[in-house]
Amino acid sequence: MAESENGRAAKRPKTDADNERGDVGEVSSDSPVSDFEITRILRDCSREKNIFIHGKVKDQDAVVILEKTPIRQDTLSELLKSSQLKLEMKNDIYSTYQLQAPAHLNEIKTTVVCPATEKHVKKYLHQEVFLVEESGEDYRNITLPYISSQSFSVQWVHNILEKKAEADRIVFEDPDPDTGFVLLPDFKWDQKQLQDLYLIAIVHRRDVKSLRDLTSEHLPLLTNIRSKGEDTIQQQYGVPPSKLRVYLHYQPSYYHLHVHFTSLEYNAPGCGVERAHLLSDVIQNLKADSSYYHSRSLAFPLRADDGLLLRFKEAGKL
Repeated sequence: MAESENGRAAKRPKTDADNERGDVGEVSSDSPVSDFEITRILRDCSREKNIFIHGKVKDQDAVVILEKTPIRQDTLSELLKSSQLKLEMKNDIYSTYQLQAPAHLNEIKTTVVCPATEKHVKKYLHQEVFLVEESGEDYRNITLPYISSQSFSVQWVHNILEKKAEADRIVFEDPDPDTGFVLLPDFKWDQKQLQDLYLIAIVHRRDVKSLRDLTSEHLPLLTNIRSKGEDTIQQQYGVPPSKLRVYLHYQPSYYHLHVHFTSLEYNAPGCGVERAHLLSDVIQNLKADSSYYHSRSLAFPLRADDGLLLRFKEAGKL
């Protein structure tokens, strides 16, 4: 993909896919939330300042996610000077206010999933979480058959790899069919502050679903992702490798191998020890034992409504 001298993706002619999803930054004339009828609140996270809502848009099931955007350092001066303050409490040197910011400094990131399937609704519904310990045998006898029996579509991933969608968001690509990948910002990152930097490397290969499929054969792929991913992030954003957390999820949220690059300052969802595996550790483990991830027991969290959890319970593993 061509890049301009300043490192940003060069513009390209519009395609049908572009027209369907609209231009980035364009004010939408057809709001998908103006006709949204609320059915129920799936999850309300005061700490993360987001809310997940289930409802309908024109008789189609939909999920709307509202999330307060981070306060940007480059707008602090304007925010403080142009906002109105409403006094709530004053006691000696302490006072608290409700700050009413101008509309352009008080944005709410809005994600719409429509039409939403039952799987989407369950994904965002608050659930109990259980820690499962999966042996290599469990993977082959329980997890893999379950994955194979489900319709986990990764067509949206193929659309990115084939430049049918999000091509303008790709910041780097290595086109090699065996060791290549595309690198693009995750939607969790607004690309305005480096403290919550978050990019995803998606491999071109389509025969590797997850960590469990990796052997020493894939070391060139993994080392290439680490090297070129870190170099690109340092060149594009000025963030050195020593300030990055580079890892894979297991279980992954979708079954096409991808690697997460996040700022160490960002407590990203899923970066805890029960799900994240540092890429550097994965590389070392495969160098020591080619079949390491084929045989090793791996722990991961599953929600109470996850079909895979039921399979483990039926097998007497929980």
